[in-house]
Amino acid sequence: MAPADDEYRLYRDLAGWWPLISPPDEYTQEAAYLTEVLSSAATVPVHEVLDLGSGGGHVAVHLKDRFALTLADISGDMLAVSRRLNPQCRHLQGDMRTLRLKRTFDAVLVHDAVDYITTQDDLRQVVETAFAHCRPGGVAVFVPDYVKDTFGDLTGGGGGGTDAAGRQATFREVTWDPDPADDWVQAEYEFTLRGADGTVEVIRETHRLGAFSREVWLRLLAETGFDPSADVGGPAMPGQRPDNLFTGVRPGA
Repeated sequence: MAPADDEYRLYRDLAGWWPLISPPDEYTQEAAYLTEVLSSAATVPVHEVLDLGSGGGHVAVHLKDRFALTLADISGDMLAVSRRLNPQCRHLQGDMRTLRLKRTFDAVLVHDAVDYITTQDDLRQVVETAFAHCRPGGVAVFVPDYVKDTFGDLTGGGGGGTDAAGRQATFREVTWDPDPADDWVQAEYEFTLRGADGTVEVIRETHRLGAFSREVWLRLLAETGFDPSADVGGPAMPGQRPDNLFTGVRPGA
């Protein structure tokens, strides 16, 4: 999920805690919305979908009954989590900036793993990867957590579930912008991990996350060759619309 598989422990040795930190059920409503966007925004029928930055597979678990999914992530530890949850899907390890599979898909999904892209040059590479894997008439869907135009400091938390072994995990988060002139914000996490034997470990990490303007997103999509949009879907769509959603249709069908 992160751009470097050894940069953050959350996506490395702590990956096995991911289903407790961010449970798959939390993605149900957003995945329902994305299903309809993937199906309706393309100008060709959508059957095969490439999920770039698929992480632990918590979005994919809600899409796999509708689409044939190929899941790609830079973190081998997160892919291991996803394989347990989505054994019927193809899993590949690779960087969303440079991955080239020498084939195309009806749609490409780039969910919140794109948050770990923090420069416009790297974002352009991600968009180029999506374009390279999108067939003519297909659609690329990008779902960043943050956009510069609407970003505001936030605090929150989550987790709290218990797995079959009796483990529990919760987290607290503070996300703020040290410098509004650049294209990234800072998230400070505190993870509380309670083992099956009752031992507790508290881990703190600081993550740098991208927050690009709508203008940057739409410009890079257009410059890469997509027909871009930031206004797909609406209140009549099922599920819950993500806070930020950009699409690009590859012309030529």
